[in-house]
Amino acid sequence: MKKQAGITLVEIAIVLVIIGLLLGGVLKGQEIITNAKIKNLENDFNGITAAIYSYQDRYRALPGDDKRANKRFVGLTTTQIGNGNGKIEGAFNAGVTDGIDNGQPTGESRLFWLHLRSASLIKGESSTSEILLPTNAFNGVIGVSSDPNAATKPVNMSGIYVGFSQIPLNVAIIIESRSDDNIPGRGSIQTDDTATDYTSITKPEINMYFTL
Repeated sequence: MKKQAGITLVEIAIVLVIIGLLLGGVLKGQEIITNAKIKNLENDFNGITAAIYSYQDRYRALPGDDKRANKRFVGLTTTQIGNGNGKIEGAFNAGVTDGIDNGQPTGESRLFWLHLRSASLIKGESSTSEILLPTNAFNGVIGVSSDPNAATKPVNMSGIYVGFSQIPLNVAIIIESRSDDNIPGRGSIQTDDTATDYTSITKPEINMYFTL
């Protein structure tokens, strides 16, 4: 009877190489997906910025703060206009609790989206009874505010900012390293965690704010 041959070192080496290639492919695929989502965030920010400037140029008012929006757009009432004080008041994620958007139809940071959609400057349903915030590539919401008293306002940021919720910490670090100063509470990109550096943040997901 012939003795059955065991697995040789060469065969083990081949298997390990194959496993390594597969793992490398998976990791590379994850990197490509993450970079694509980051690009989506950048495109969202650029698109919103362009829409704000277009609205201001066209109507001489800020979307959400526009006190004549009901005169410009069919279907809007006096409860869906701003006060015209030059600020977009309210938290960027007003009406969102535990990641659930209640469709709150009032408040300037919510009316911001209604006004832009009514002006056909961004895509989305321009319903006057329910205003849904757009979602970002990481399944959080996108919001806009310039309210200095909002609960979710970045501490060291003034003016209009775009907020993105539920951003994974590792993604935030990538964005900061590419575009800002690597400090969570300073610069043109900030977070809701005022730690002195990203290594001190323990939350797996954070809000990120981008100033116009």
